[in-house]
Amino acid sequence: NGTSQQQTTEMLVWEELLSSPESEIFGPRARSASDAGVLRRKGHLKEQDKFIQFLLDMHETHTSLEVMEKVDRWIAEHRREPKTSKLRRMVPTLGTFYTPLNMVKAFLVYDEFFALSRRQYVPPNFAELRHILNIAQVQASADTLKLVTFDADGTLYADGAHMQHDNDMIRLIVRLMRRGVHVAIVTAAGYPGDAEKFEQRVEGLLAAFAALDLPKDVIDKFHIMGGECNYLLRVSPNFRLEFVEEEDWKSPEMVAWKQEDIDDLLTKAESMLLDGAARLRLPVDVLRKERAVGVIPKGPTIYEVLEDLAIVVQINLRSDLPFCAFNGGNDVFVDVGNKSLGLEALMNHLCLAPEQVLHVGDRFTDSGNDSATRDCCSILWVANPEETFFFIHLLLDQSSGHRPEAYLE
Repeated sequence: NGTSQQQTTEMLVWEELLSSPESEIFGPRARSASDAGVLRRKGHLKEQDKFIQFLLDMHETHTSLEVMEKVDRWIAEHRREPKTSKLRRMVPTLGTFYTPLNMVKAFLVYDEFFALSRRQYVPPNFAELRHILNIAQVQASADTLKLVTFDADGTLYADGAHMQHDNDMIRLIVRLMRRGVHVAIVTAAGYPGDAEKFEQRVEGLLAAFAALDLPKDVIDKFHIMGGECNYLLRVSPNFRLEFVEEEDWKSPEMVAWKQEDIDDLLTKAESMLLDGAARLRLPVDVLRKERAVGVIPKGPTIYEVLEDLAIVVQINLRSDLPFCAFNGGNDVFVDVGNKSLGLEALMNHLCLAPEQVLHVGDRFTDSGNDSATRDCCSILWVANPEETFFFIHLLLDQSSGHRPEAYLE
């Protein structure tokens, strides 16, 4: 029947994950979910989330299944009464659940392979609970999804890299678009008036669009939101990127931003970044753009130093304009606006509601620029591009009416 067929599909997906000899999702040694490559290169500050920490703490007095059963009830209550829910009292910073979540169902899928319920002394770790939340969100969103947005660096490809022709995500993005799901890359990278620089970052994807000769109704479902929220691009009939006119998609709030206020914000931010770098004895180069300013270390440093630099600016910078100060892993930038504004503008442009949208990113910590997207849609928190591939693969397999689709190179 349909249920047993779906269970078989889920089993095959997980078996594929665990049997991959080169998998980086859970590390190259005896696979541990806390060994994701991101923790090796960026430290445990990457694991910051009060809700997941709350779930971890519950395991001191509950089994994993008991935790998930209680959380299912609490999430349902929180969706009905978000201001007075029990979860709100226990995790005051908790945001909105835009879809129902079945944590028990997701836990049972995960438990099949990671034996959480059969362990005697080792409770789930942060990464494992993050994975269970991701599975629950995939299961909840699969049949209603109309827009998937992705962070770029660290999510679709490695930090500092571009989307090359051999990127595994290309075929999944094409499958999403062919199913009628809009796909957008929402990134801090901003190149005002220079669509070619955006093209260089997704060269392999655009080449695939052209090689497959995707029809207009399919390529119209792809966008790039650059500079957090400042530039929107689409694909032209000749498979090149082109800017969408600002009046066609920007919110009235964004259109009203004055240049003098933008300049003032960036000047203050630059001064704070340089003062912070001097305090931390961190030699940096400054890069100032039309809607952003950042500092790039001249030599090796550690994640915690950049984290401190970003958070100091977050706390102390004052401006009438919204801004995003974030640790990019290899630099610290301050952008005018944030991803929440960009995503909301795109959702309005496409006439979509929050429960129809899913953002995938790797920076949901206090200093991460993906965090703001939680204000407007559901999220998948990934640690690296390999995890992105896995969860989007799972998402496609979860969709009702799933059938094998040919992807021709």
